[in-house]
Amino acid sequence: MNRSLSLRSKKGNTTSGDAPPRKFGFSSMRASTQPELSKKLYRLIKSENHVINNYTNAGREQISIASQLSDWGLATNDDAISDISDKIGVMLSELGELEISYSQNLEDFRAVMKSIRNVEASVQPSRDKRNKITDEIQRLKYKEPQSPKLVQLEQELVRAEAENLVAEAQLSNVTRQKLKEAYASHFAAVVERSQKQEILAKHSRRILALLDDTPVVPGDTRPAYDLEREARQILADAEDDLRNWTLELEEVPTNASLDAGAMPTISNIGGSAATSPVLNGTGPLSVEEQEAKQEVVA
Repeated sequence: MNRSLSLRSKKGNTTSGDAPPRKFGFSSMRASTQPELSKKLYRLIKSENHVINNYTNAGREQISIASQLSDWGLATNDDAISDISDKIGVMLSELGELEISYSQNLEDFRAVMKSIRNVEASVQPSRDKRNKITDEIQRLKYKEPQSPKLVQLEQELVRAEAENLVAEAQLSNVTRQKLKEAYASHFAAVVERSQKQEILAKHSRRILALLDDTPVVPGDTRPAYDLEREARQILADAEDDLRNWTLELEEVPTNASLDAGAMPTISNIGGSAATSPVLNGTGPLSVEEQEAKQEVVA
């Protein structure tokens, strides 16, 4: 492919130095309240929602255009054009339905990505707690090196580091597992959409082949159109091909076998898995729970 091997700028992590400024709005306000660790993925998921809506709208517009094509063909008072445009309209309508179905599959992908974002948001407090204690220890060592509070803070730091160590492992496990799961689903949807589009496009070209476009001179009469049955058969062939279509893809390999705490299962590690408030229900609220709480308060 005639493209750069990476989307990342040499000067930073931005994808483009000419990116337009972000517009102010409720979505930007909500993004600014997200934990630093989950901000980038939050924006990605919001952007993906716009993509999904665009595919849905494109599918609906395609269905509308298909109907308009059929209506136009009928108004030409040409039997051949009327029948062919109607059958092509059926195919275009099916292509529109494919776009809507594809957008629904993308919503499934988006839901999986949310699980990574939620864990990122939950891990941030443990990082902040550890860093806060570390900063306080450094401050006391500089200003009050004999302070009795240092011993207490160092004990708290040990506990905070242990908790954060588990949380970071959970984040790593969930991120790797869900990233593979999400994009395996995403690309499977792309393959399904493209292969079904190919089926419809090829049969649509067969329908077009039925239209006689031989030029006539003034006064000549075209032969009567008598290929309705053949056109209907092509529609039936397309329907059969779509019905019999199956997704044949090589599975994306995975070694992920996690328990409810996002740790390796006992069979994999030969012992009990560590637990953490991040995923055992006692940690911070998820992004959805935070947003729901804000809406109730509002």
